[in-house]
Amino acid sequence: MAWDTARTQQLLLDAAVEEFAEFGPDGARIARVATRAGVNKERIYQYFGNKEQLFSAVLASELGKLAEAVPLVAVPGAGLGDFAGRVFDYHSANPHFSRLLAWEGLQRGTEAEELAAEPERTAHYGEKVAAVTAAQKAGELTEDVDPGRLMFAVIGLVNAWFTLPQMVRLLLSGATDPATDREAVVTLVGRLTRPVAG
Repeated sequence: MAWDTARTQQLLLDAAVEEFAEFGPDGARIARVATRAGVNKERIYQYFGNKEQLFSAVLASELGKLAEAVPLVAVPGAGLGDFAGRVFDYHSANPHFSRLLAWEGLQRGTEAEELAAEPERTAHYGEKVAAVTAAQKAGELTEDVDPGRLMFAVIGLVNAWFTLPQMVRLLLSGATDPATDREAVVTLVGRLTRPVAG
């Protein structure tokens, strides 16, 4: 029977997502990934190289899923509140994603280290900044903040809800509700990014 390479690689990526989300790139163990996947760990080295390369492959794969699921295009009148709500929904359904980004930031975020799929991600975020720039020029978004920083603020606000759950719990006395939380994010982003009436 022929070996299903694509299926094996996907099993390893799926197992690695959970391992890296739980332990981060430094704490993750190749042997645990292999055990989770039910695959010999030598396949990881064969398909992905080393642990660093596996983490990069996981991030690239997960970032691709997010980009496909939640595109940001220059849609007149849509605003960034709608985008923030869709990103919030994605993170709610995929809580591991914010954890992966947080781990990357904590353990790989210095300027000296290359990020996973950095050229592709730079291009992807460049498209988002271009969409924000176009919306600002059309008078749909505030021009008080440059497009890159505005996009960063939106992404940071949404991600904080998932990477700082302890703050949500402390500030809201444990009274969290996903629908209310989402509405708050959408409202805040809408108000922060709305152009000031002249």
